[in-house]
Amino acid sequence: MSEQSFRPPSLVLATVGLSLATFMQVLDTTIANVALPTISGNLGVSSEQGTWVITSFAVSNAIALPLTGWMSRRFGQMKLFLASVVLFIITSFMCGVAQNMTELVLFRALQGFFAGPLYPMAQTLLLAIFPAAKRGMALSLLAMVTVVAPIVGPLAGGWITDNYSWPWIFFINVPIGVLAAMLVFAQLKDRPEEAHHQPIDYIGLMLLIIGVGVLQVVLDKGNDLDWFESNFIVIGTLISVVSLTALVIWELTDKHPIINLRLFKYRNFSFGTLALVLGYSGFFGINLLLPQWLQTQLGYTPVWAGLAAAPIGILPVFMSPLVGRYAHKFDLRLLAGGSFLVIGISCFMRADFTTEVDYYHIAMIQGFMGIGVALFFMPTTSILLSSLPPKDIADGSGLATFLRVLGGSFASSLTTWIWQRREIFHHAQLTEHVNTYDPVTRDYIDQLGGSSQTAMAQLDKLVEGQAYMLSTIDYFTLMGWIFMSLILVIWLAKPPFSAKGGGGGH
Repeated sequence: MSEQSFRPPSLVLATVGLSLATFMQVLDTTIANVALPTISGNLGVSSEQGTWVITSFAVSNAIALPLTGWMSRRFGQMKLFLASVVLFIITSFMCGVAQNMTELVLFRALQGFFAGPLYPMAQTLLLAIFPAAKRGMALSLLAMVTVVAPIVGPLAGGWITDNYSWPWIFFINVPIGVLAAMLVFAQLKDRPEEAHHQPIDYIGLMLLIIGVGVLQVVLDKGNDLDWFESNFIVIGTLISVVSLTALVIWELTDKHPIINLRLFKYRNFSFGTLALVLGYSGFFGINLLLPQWLQTQLGYTPVWAGLAAAPIGILPVFMSPLVGRYAHKFDLRLLAGGSFLVIGISCFMRADFTTEVDYYHIAMIQGFMGIGVALFFMPTTSILLSSLPPKDIADGSGLATFLRVLGGSFASSLTTWIWQRREIFHHAQLTEHVNTYDPVTRDYIDQLGGSSQTAMAQLDKLVEGQAYMLSTIDYFTLMGWIFMSLILVIWLAKPPFSAKGGGGGH
């Protein structure tokens, strides 16, 4: 029996196992977001330092992803998947018992590394075990998990943080991971696999780690160190640019590249991946900024911030199976373009927010955006994989996922930077108009009981809130135009878009 003709005893249980592992991994990209203020406070660090809980996971995850194709050929797809699940469970537990920020960031980095192969391997195995006619459904099921998990993340993270303690946001991975590993092993243990000894590209790996790692440090520390006013940032940028340039040159000439950049010769892979990366980065940034703004400026608790963001996952649960079943009847560029249109419109709707906006309005717009999210992953993934030979599916999935995760990591840093920079800009502008010579300002100070240190502090707090509101509007306006531009990008791909089976990558 070949890898392609193998069918598990229960396709449903195999799908559940693979989806659970993917859910667990994607969940961990966002579950810590709403808990960051609590984690930072409990471990005695600043909120800026606390963001390393997110970025350490994302960077290590991104570094591990390009290794997926090589590791799947070296060890076999199922063995790699199961080993990744087990090591992810162990490092999740270690995150929960971390005693300080240094330990937590270290274990999160290891957790992110072992999480690397999970998504591309789940995608490759699903495409391999599903009959050709149902591969669109397989991608759609995985897309539903990919959509819902980041939404459940902030909600679960907020609820756990409010009712228990932050370590439990990591401990919950243990039972989920164990169940996923048991299901996948039981269903796929008899799947024939071939392992091939292939030399690892050590130079490419070194350049990847240095280039991506240093670039992320530059993005994270740039705001604190005033960007290119700092020698540290200038030197870091130079190291990163040189390393990544050398990486591209080396990978295009090496016989056994760690990242198969030659896949970009396929038109659909190039434009599909570009749309996936930019679209996911915007999606990630929106779901990072919204809970932060609700908590820091509107006084929402972590759980209510999670509940406000959660409706984005409702419609994808119901729509994803329909998209998987009927997508082949449509031009997939039409579905993906519709996705970007809806998400873009939702961003422009958020740009009309005021500090008086109520929970219902926020949640309704999140629900509307869910239509766009439901149409995003499956069509975009099908487009980017459509032109790849079966043997390159694992490499293509790993590379696209690598760039998607890296994009999310950069979005995390850039979103915070844009938000804070625009707040400083608007705060300075507003302060120019708030002075004791202004009648409105004098009336407000009189209502607070006259000019006093307390009254001036309250006035400054009001100005700060409005400055963050204007900054938030700027950010969503920018996101709206980015999503509108992605409609043009996805139409550069060319049909046909039928998904191929996941080969062994030989």
